[in-house]
Amino acid sequence: MAIKIDGKGFTLDEIRRFISGETVEPSRGTISRIKKVREFVEGKLSSEKPYYGINTGFGNMASCHISHEDLEKLQENLIISHAVGVGDPLRTDIAKLIMLLRANVLAVGYSGIRLETFKLLLDMINRDLIPVIPEKGSVGASGDLAPLAHLALTLIGRGEVYYKGLIMPAAEALKTERLEPIKLQAKEGIALINGTQAIAAIGCMAHIKMENLIKVADIVGALSVEGDLASARPFDERIHKLRPHPGQMATADNMRILLSDSEIIADHRDCGRVQDPYSFRCIPQVHGAVKDAAKYSRDIVLRETGSCTDNPLLFAKDDEILSGGNFHGEPLAFAMDMLAIAAAELGSISERRVAVLTTPIAGEIPTKSLVPNPGLSSGLMTPHVTMSALVSENKVLAHPSSVDSIPTFGGQEDHVSMGTIGARKALQIIENVEIILAIELFAACQAIDLQNKHGKPGLGTSAVFELVRKVVDKIDEDREYRLDINRCIEMVRGGEVVKAAESVCSEMKI
Repeated sequence: MAIKIDGKGFTLDEIRRFISGETVEPSRGTISRIKKVREFVEGKLSSEKPYYGINTGFGNMASCHISHEDLEKLQENLIISHAVGVGDPLRTDIAKLIMLLRANVLAVGYSGIRLETFKLLLDMINRDLIPVIPEKGSVGASGDLAPLAHLALTLIGRGEVYYKGLIMPAAEALKTERLEPIKLQAKEGIALINGTQAIAAIGCMAHIKMENLIKVADIVGALSVEGDLASARPFDERIHKLRPHPGQMATADNMRILLSDSEIIADHRDCGRVQDPYSFRCIPQVHGAVKDAAKYSRDIVLRETGSCTDNPLLFAKDDEILSGGNFHGEPLAFAMDMLAIAAAELGSISERRVAVLTTPIAGEIPTKSLVPNPGLSSGLMTPHVTMSALVSENKVLAHPSSVDSIPTFGGQEDHVSMGTIGARKALQIIENVEIILAIELFAACQAIDLQNKHGKPGLGTSAVFELVRKVVDKIDEDREYRLDINRCIEMVRGGEVVKAAESVCSEMKI
């Protein structure tokens, strides 16, 4: 079933479906709204009164009146002048998602786009004509002007698109699909590029990954608890009821579920060890805070997918055109910085657990570096170095982008959000943490193998341990660990780790 473009927000599940190839179609209400607001724009064109973005210049040139015969040229100039992005192209799934989110802004019905322009955008989405959008060049001020200009460029037959696995001129791809490029009319250029859809699209992709990563963190954390012979007592529900943060309580619940029926935990229940390191004992408090921060960020991003971030906004019913600042990326900038910091912390605590596993504090593991013959073999010490490198890289990337601002456009755009930079950094951190947790998965399973005299892992941890051992053998001596790590990364990113745990622990919480 096609995804409806109706101006309402999307869920992460709908976005997953879209990325997987689901087509889109406008609702009847959307078509009606677009027609009515376009009629409103046409009615204003006969007036000599200045309307920003319709018959005036832009930014600090808003006082420049544009003659009626130059209105088309004004909109075209806006697009070609703002398409100044640089750097590597955004991934095609992100670029296509930008198209969806921009179409949804137009569908809200306050932008003044023509129906034929809107329909061309939907046709390009459904036929996989995806604009080549450079990843750098947006400061998140009037939203994502440069990225969205590269999108709009393709609608007028300029720029490049991905088409059937190739990059080609947009005009050529449109001709192949028998689609006619549009000639922009009054208000249409600015209607296509004012907004936060690049930030929001990258943010949606980051949250799809983060939703999986949050669960993976609890799962591999539970495996490490067993591998280190750590205690399950810190996950007692009574502790967390006294500090009832939702994420903390959910994490403690997950740990109890994953470790239920663990023979390893039961076998050393009465050992003399008094307390575990924080990276084990405080999993609910740290992972839980990450869950709460991610929820805040996710709510902001998904709310943005159903928001109108255009300027000026056309209130046809009230016969008013209002210029405001809904395009400013600050809400998303904060959300992306929070997500980046939270994800970095998941990687940081994971690295500490592996540091303990490879160098046992009190002899919990019968050998160093998680190999039977330390010295002759370096063992998991070397993958731990890779984790350390990624954790330190994340510390640099996690510096908030939103605390920076630089005036642009002659001082008219004198405070900017840097939200697009923040979104790109957040996604990079999350992808780094996927690797970090994959290495912990590798190390924790090896630690559990070394604890075989204590019995079997718990309900959820056993399912994941068995999954890993189908493709990654126990370590007896040094080998090409990169191959093992890559297999673990695939299991983490592909969702196999979470599926294995949830196949027996369906009650797990985000």
